[in-house]
Amino acid sequence: MDLSNLRPADGSKQSDNFRRGRTRPGFEGGQMPLYRRIPKRGFTNRNSKTIVGINLSALERFEDGATVSVETLIESGIVKNPRDGVKILGNGELTKKLTVQANAFSAKAAEKIEALGGKAEVI
Repeated sequence: MDLSNLRPADGSKQSDNFRRGRTRPGFEGGQMPLYRRIPKRGFTNRNSKTIVGINLSALERFEDGATVSVETLIESGIVKNPRDGVKILGNGELTKKLTVQANAFSAKAAEKIEALGGKAEVI
């Protein structure tokens, strides 16, 4: 007798059918699987602001010499929800003299508005 001939005693070992019909690991008793319990990674800053950007080309619908504010942007349908503020961006061309009142301006947008004789006022 050597190690390759050793067998467990009769009745001391359970058959291969013992674990059949069971559920997958992590699902016993209706538990949520482990990979769904892991929290999302990263950080969400509570103090961040959501600013809506508007291009200069959208301001073309106003008449020459008009005063454009956040309220007039909402009335005209350019902005639906101003969130934490409105920023005027310099994309597009502007051909009218306007007084624009917004929360922020890009440098290019303010330059284009003032080049036509208008005003870029930060509120």
